[in-house]
Amino acid sequence: MKLRIFTEPQQGATYDDLLSVAQAAERLGFDAFFRSDHYQRIGPGDPGPGSTDAWITLAGLARETSRIRLGTLVTPATFRLPGPLAISVAQVDQMSGGRVELGFGAGWFDTEHAAYGIPFPPQNERFGRFEEQLEIITGLWTAEKTFSFEGRYYRVADSPALPKPVQQPRPPIIIGGFGAKRTPRLAATYADEYNVPFRTLTDTAEAFGRVREACESTGRSLVCSLAQTAIVGRDRAEVERRAAAVGENPGTLRENGLAGTPAEVLEKIGKFAELGAERVYLQILDLGDLEHLELIAAEVLPHV
Repeated sequence: MKLRIFTEPQQGATYDDLLSVAQAAERLGFDAFFRSDHYQRIGPGDPGPGSTDAWITLAGLARETSRIRLGTLVTPATFRLPGPLAISVAQVDQMSGGRVELGFGAGWFDTEHAAYGIPFPPQNERFGRFEEQLEIITGLWTAEKTFSFEGRYYRVADSPALPKPVQQPRPPIIIGGFGAKRTPRLAATYADEYNVPFRTLTDTAEAFGRVREACESTGRSLVCSLAQTAIVGRDRAEVERRAAAVGENPGTLRENGLAGTPAEVLEKIGKFAELGAERVYLQILDLGDLEHLELIAAEVLPHV
């Protein structure tokens, strides 16, 4: 089991905040640093200082880290055209020496689209565009010569399909979600990893099962992973203090997340491992609390 740090900078974080967490995560031995790809705060609260662009952030981190893997959970297909996105990810992969992963989704948060002038088509169209983008991006990365594509939403004509990523045949693609039909099919067709975000053990087991069934028809196998909000403390008081700092209920997080003492969190991670999960993305909400990362690295990481 690998532990990865997952941040939500749209809730309020500068590049320097993210750099501090990424470098701490690398120093402490975590497998990866991931960030969400949103342009606006989700839920109530102070919107300042505002979000940052995910791929500009990762480009900077690519040059200021050396080992840790970097990626998004997840980049919406609505935000960027497929060709330019393929270029951006390939370039960051080059800048990092081959450490990038693309978490990719159809997009869902309509408010941020309206706030920044980004078109937000109906759900069926979003999934249609998402699937075409998956085919185009993977095609551009793996094409030996030029690449062309003719779809309902996008047309690519004689692209030089450059630049190429360092990782071959391409950077890993992560598809997440809990959809019963389209998500398993797309993950089984295009992804290297399937991620279930913020679900119970029972729900996670059902989602893993649907994707494994879809993989039987494509002849592919995927890494299964999950994302969970993490609040870890040496004792009950420390758990409650950390939960209060991010406006969360510790009891709810014990039930629906990874909250408690290191022993309690390890026990629940073990239950996810029994379902076949190979990676856990620990959603860290207080980016200023680096002692939280140090505790997890000292008391949880060595035992998974």
